[in-house]
Amino acid sequence: MSEKQEKFIKLAEQRTNKVLKSIEVLSHCSNTYTYEYTDEQVKKIFDAIEEELKVAKSKFKNNNLVRKEFKL
Repeated sequence: MSEKQEKFIKLAEQRTNKVLKSIEVLSHCSNTYTYEYTDEQVKKIFDAIEEELKVAKSKFKNNNLVRKEFKL
């Protein structure tokens, strides 16, 4: 395994676990005994998360595009 791949795996695992933990912590806000919120507020939260996820996914897809050589 190359040094770049090892570095990617290390950082990707750390950062993914950090994101997953943040989502878990966010879910604690769903406790209606402690918090009050509207469906619209919840929608805004998840719309923002989903939009950022789309942006991140597109960056990975665009980096892996195989560009074909143009020929006439």
